[in-house]
Amino acid sequence: MWLLIAFIAVPMIEIALFIQVGGAIGLWWTLSIVLITAILGTFLVRTQGAAAHNRHRSALSDLQDPAEPLVQGAMILFAGALLLSPGFFTDALGVALLIPSFRQAAFVALRSRVNVQSFGTPGGGQGHHHPHRPHSGGQGDVIDGEYHEIEEVPRQTKGPSGWTKD
Repeated sequence: MWLLIAFIAVPMIEIALFIQVGGAIGLWWTLSIVLITAILGTFLVRTQGAAAHNRHRSALSDLQDPAEPLVQGAMILFAGALLLSPGFFTDALGVALLIPSFRQAAFVALRSRVNVQSFGTPGGGQGHHHPHRPHSGGQGDVIDGEYHEIEEVPRQTKGPSGWTKD
């Protein structure tokens, strides 16, 4: 239901703002502002998106919870889509999503509604007990075994395979 209301309300708000702003400053200035916000938004989304990608990669390599950088990146991507769509209302929402403190507040609000159970490495890491693997009292995963060296038999070369001509 909320999605239907948004699909009806947002274009109506945009049309009303275009009429008001266009009447106040003129058609060409209005179109120029829409074009400038799209270009500036693309640049900002690119730089902030790259930074969010680096934070996400860093969180994964440090075995930290990647949820926040992932959600921040999604918000930056959504901001880019809003800034590329023509309109003042969507531009205002897009610019708001490019402000880190606004994104942080949105993330906190989203996180309070979503319950994340846990985050961990598939092997459980050093010193952690994996729930599906029996725990041994030894240090790490040590496997005792025996081996026998097998002498390598030299390969005999055969003639051409018949697929090529000599």
